[in-house]
Amino acid sequence: MCGISGIFHVESSKPVDPARVERMNDAIAHRGPDGAGVWTAPGIGLGHRRLSIIDLGGGAQPMLTSDESLALVFNGEIYNFLELRRELEVLGHGFRTNSDSEVILEAYRRWGPECVSRLHGMFAFALYDVAKRQLLLARDRLGVKPLFHAALADGSIIFGSELKALLAHPALRRDPDMQAVDDYLAFGYVPDHGCIVSGVNKLPAGHYWVLTQGKTPPPPTQYWDIDFSQRVKGSEAELQEELLRLMRQAVLSRMIADVPLGAFLSGGVDSSSVVALMAEASRQPVKTCSIGFDVGALDETEYAETIAKRFLTEHRSRTVAADDFGLADMLAHHFDEPFADASALPTYRVCEMAREHVTVALSGDGADEALAGYRRHVFHHNEECARSLMPQSIRGPLFGALGAIYPKADWAPQPLRAKTTLLSLARSGAEGYAEAVGVTPPGMRQALYSRKMRSTLGDYRAEAAMHTLMDNAPARSGLDRAQYADMKQWLPGDILTKLDRTSMAVGLEAREPLLDHRLMEFAASLPENMRVRKGQGKWLMKRTMERYLPEDILYRPKMGFVTPIAQWFRGPLAEAARGISTSATLAKTGWFDPAVMLKVAEDHISGRSDNSRLLWQLLMLDKSVSRIFS
Repeated sequence: MCGISGIFHVESSKPVDPARVERMNDAIAHRGPDGAGVWTAPGIGLGHRRLSIIDLGGGAQPMLTSDESLALVFNGEIYNFLELRRELEVLGHGFRTNSDSEVILEAYRRWGPECVSRLHGMFAFALYDVAKRQLLLARDRLGVKPLFHAALADGSIIFGSELKALLAHPALRRDPDMQAVDDYLAFGYVPDHGCIVSGVNKLPAGHYWVLTQGKTPPPPTQYWDIDFSQRVKGSEAELQEELLRLMRQAVLSRMIADVPLGAFLSGGVDSSSVVALMAEASRQPVKTCSIGFDVGALDETEYAETIAKRFLTEHRSRTVAADDFGLADMLAHHFDEPFADASALPTYRVCEMAREHVTVALSGDGADEALAGYRRHVFHHNEECARSLMPQSIRGPLFGALGAIYPKADWAPQPLRAKTTLLSLARSGAEGYAEAVGVTPPGMRQALYSRKMRSTLGDYRAEAAMHTLMDNAPARSGLDRAQYADMKQWLPGDILTKLDRTSMAVGLEAREPLLDHRLMEFAASLPENMRVRKGQGKWLMKRTMERYLPEDILYRPKMGFVTPIAQWFRGPLAEAARGISTSATLAKTGWFDPAVMLKVAEDHISGRSDNSRLLWQLLMLDKSVSRIFS
């Protein structure tokens, strides 16, 4: 795992200052503590930070072909590089190293930009073709690895693995993007179609971009998409066997490394499944680690211990304090853009712990998106069934009226919180789901914004992008559309951003076998009742893993990394909550109404409502804005 950066002069072949590339490269030094390199040629400069995983002695970058006609900087891993190498050798290509980086160079030499469709793995890379004066930027299918880029006034395009690499370039203007602020407040992260810094973009997942000197840059090219419109046929037993085959293949391919390798183990279905298949394939005990909390209701270490004993892993666990909010400043530094998923705190801690013993760790991320594992998927599936029974012309007024008069009861048990469900049923499936995955709804955002901010945003609503994703999804059902939207927006914007930044912060490579694109494609083709059945998500996966895992692991309620932010803002962070309304940083922006922000804090502190997620959003926004724009 590594970090990349670079400068490309689109309009001419004028020299690139190596010092500027080095400065960008140094900004992401944490991504590659094992080495650094910069290469320049007329009109191009490439920078690389290396975390050595494969071919420790021969994989240094920037990497050039023997004739110096191609140059590459690459972040990620190509899991099928040995198969591709053998294919290329048969076609007459020679190799000087044992690295996957060189395979990318030779694959490009043979197949051009379309080589990306042959690469199985997680990657973001920049490849320069000297003869064509052409730069290829590419990102993996699901967006596991990030790639930021921006056009500068001098006609150059800068790019890097993290926003901070671009911020290190003195010519990048630091103006906030107001629409990205609305995106962030709506969802708790800035989706890949936006960036908190105006003019900065993210190469979309499953796309590559070909830039040629002297030519106007074309739009990026999409080379892959997930398709929910097809349905696989077969008995339950046949589908179980195919799912297991794909899971085994994905896990085994991600166990290739020339450095110590292990796994995160939370005790949930996904990480337990990965560990079970690793143990099946390994001759040595699998190294596993888990994080526990000093608050019993949040602690899952007993389940992790159960799996560790079952598969005889070399297990380590550590208990951390639930009031671990002291990490907030450090996380704001590593995420750059505001990021309000509070589970980033324990995710960082488990990455930190893993790095003490391994350099590569496998995670269980991806199964929820692929196989409808979130509770919201089950709810949405049920709501879509209800919507199908009644036309919108009747459903909208009826459930809208009921939702309007039903009291909002944050304090009540879940079954009694019907207001959200009633209002969701009054809307279309896309509208209902967009708010279900959101954090701060449109009405609350409008109340929070200043008059100037509302004027600046005009008719813009962050949810519209998700509506479009769902409306245009290659899908058959509402559940399909919801999962498609999650894979296109939530997965790269939240889940994968969280894991990339927290793992890279400590120099750890995290691999996600359940995000193997072949596994994802198969999951997308499953009939709905193989994904959701009897109130259970991930139904087929759970049935498949019954041969490996005990029932209390498979069928207990999903928990995940939970942080007690509601308690924090009524206790040690109460004054911080009140102080958000008078924060010098946010006050200078003029984006918000201070009186409304203070009321949000006081209502939460007093227990009148639970505004903890919004307060955490505002706190992390304050820290991000202070770092980037002050």
